[in-house]
Amino acid sequence: MSGFHVDRAQVRRHFGRAAHSYERHAALQREVQETLLGRLDFYLEEPSLVVDVGAGPGRGTAQLKKRWPKARVIALDAALPMLREAKRHSGWLKPFQRVCADATALPLPDHSVDVLHSNLCFQWIDDLPALFGECVRVLRPGGLLAFSTFGPDTLKELRAAWAAADGQPHVSRFLDMHDVGDAMINAGLRDPVLDVDRYTLTYSAPRKLLEELQGLGATNADAARARGLTRKSRYRAMLDAYEAMRVDGRIPATWEVVTAHAWGPPPGQSRRTPGGGEIASFSIDSLRGSRRR
Repeated sequence: MSGFHVDRAQVRRHFGRAAHSYERHAALQREVQETLLGRLDFYLEEPSLVVDVGAGPGRGTAQLKKRWPKARVIALDAALPMLREAKRHSGWLKPFQRVCADATALPLPDHSVDVLHSNLCFQWIDDLPALFGECVRVLRPGGLLAFSTFGPDTLKELRAAWAAADGQPHVSRFLDMHDVGDAMINAGLRDPVLDVDRYTLTYSAPRKLLEELQGLGATNADAARARGLTRKSRYRAMLDAYEAMRVDGRIPATWEVVTAHAWGPPPGQSRRTPGGGEIASFSIDSLRGSRRR
């Protein structure tokens, strides 16, 4: 499914360093968040536990708490400095909780979460079976998973500009919607629905885009990236190649956004295995008294 790997430690470092600057550059993230919040209308119950995975500085978590003020709401992020920033968005009367943890190892009991929400975080996780397997583990049956992630056309212009300069990976790669959907089904998530939107942001110069990416922490985390400083001649060649892409005097940058939702499966629903088979699991309690005498 994926021929590349994400350096998770690098992701954590980049977002930790960008904690103070993130919100100044997060216009697209806020726009996508509004679209994602619309998916929550499908959930018609009153949740007890809502978890925001990859919460960053907590603006989205605060919106979840406002939507469901009686629910226990948790902001979860792997970068501790982001969670320190999130305290600013947590109300003093009914605050949300903040937990530092990884999305593939959620510190939550099985089948305890009513709504699992994540805005533009899952693209930094290349192990989709582990990710969605963990989502299935913590979601209660009928619980809602709603998330957004970047698709492979994201930053295609910057990627092409770097390709013209050298053969090294300078831009993180992201998985196709079909790969994401297949992984959701394989994990056992019910009735997944995925949509793709493309946004084009424009800048006065390529450096302005690079400054924004650095301010967001969204810089190259490909495990195969070259270490060390990029030669000035290659950097200049990249800038020149990008300059040639100007449209109406502006530098374009494409962002492909996949938005999706699915439901927690009922107990015992089978899930696909890497070998092509299926496996189902039941609690021991559910099997008691079922043996014929």
